[in-house]
Amino acid sequence: MVVGGDSWRINQLINIFNNNWRFRQPFLPVTMDYVAPALKESVRQKALELGFHAVGFASVRPLSAAMERLRNMIAEGRHGEMAYLESGMNERQDPSMLFPGAKTVISVALPWPERPKPYEPLGTISSHAVIPDYHRTVGRILQELLDYIRSKSIVPVGGMVCVDSARVFEKAWAEAAGTGRTGKNTLLIVPGAGSRHFLGELLLDLAIEPDEPLEWDPCGSCTACIESCPTGALKDAGRLDARRCISYLTIELKREFNEQEAAMTEGWLYGCDRCTDACPYNQMKLTDTLSVFTPLETLVTLTAMDALQLTGSVFRKLFAGTTGMRLGLRRLKRNARAVLGKERDLNKEKGPKGHK
Repeated sequence: MVVGGDSWRINQLINIFNNNWRFRQPFLPVTMDYVAPALKESVRQKALELGFHAVGFASVRPLSAAMERLRNMIAEGRHGEMAYLESGMNERQDPSMLFPGAKTVISVALPWPERPKPYEPLGTISSHAVIPDYHRTVGRILQELLDYIRSKSIVPVGGMVCVDSARVFEKAWAEAAGTGRTGKNTLLIVPGAGSRHFLGELLLDLAIEPDEPLEWDPCGSCTACIESCPTGALKDAGRLDARRCISYLTIELKREFNEQEAAMTEGWLYGCDRCTDACPYNQMKLTDTLSVFTPLETLVTLTAMDALQLTGSVFRKLFAGTTGMRLGLRRLKRNARAVLGKERDLNKEKGPKGHK
């Protein structure tokens, strides 16, 4: 049934009637749970107009399966040195603890363009990082969607925008909302759009009827992503060992590389596209939806030698407004030395205790 803006008023009247001695029989509770279907579809259409290529709705509930996968990853040490994954467990499992009163999760996917230049062994930045910072872009568009919902709702709407860094199980909520299914490379695959996209969530204190999860196995017998990983980070389907993942090594790892880690980074200065490029679903073209992001030529063509020559001021100018700013110049040069083989030589010179 339709809730609109009158549900709470009706319940207030029921409480008054139930507490009035003149009424012998109490009224039954009102069961108007969801907003009008027309509003839901209006929100979906608006999300697509804003540039998202997939949008779905899920009711807030604990995600026990996702929590179990995370706990197993941490117990096995496969999360490496990402200590932040060990905190905020309650909020990750139940978004209502992150945003009190949350009833609905709107899950969205925003595509990014494939890398315009082929992989270069002497220095390559992942396709998702040669564009303006997706945190800001996805967050801005989600805020526009929240403003739209507020303008259309007849009751006040509280909401929280979540993009990547929030303690939210992005892929699990995307699956629950029916926007896609997680593939063997642990990335969400959206029907007709592949896995080259950013995810975002909008937590609402408004109850919207949920969509059904997809009954779909996107990978079947395909193992292209597993076979394409040069370091064996994808040990099994859907089971990632971050300690061997090039993206983890070049982005998440804060310290200097040891010799083995430096050898695993290949020609990647930031991130890695191996398993993404190998996925058959990413062979399709999405030119009609890629106008949100424009690759930056200065980052597309940056080599390891170029990176080693950067000063602090030039780095800030070059990476301003991109995710590379979070990496910092020190770690970019660390990655560049590994690409050129200098990191391994430096470690040998320092000796086993890290000193010359």
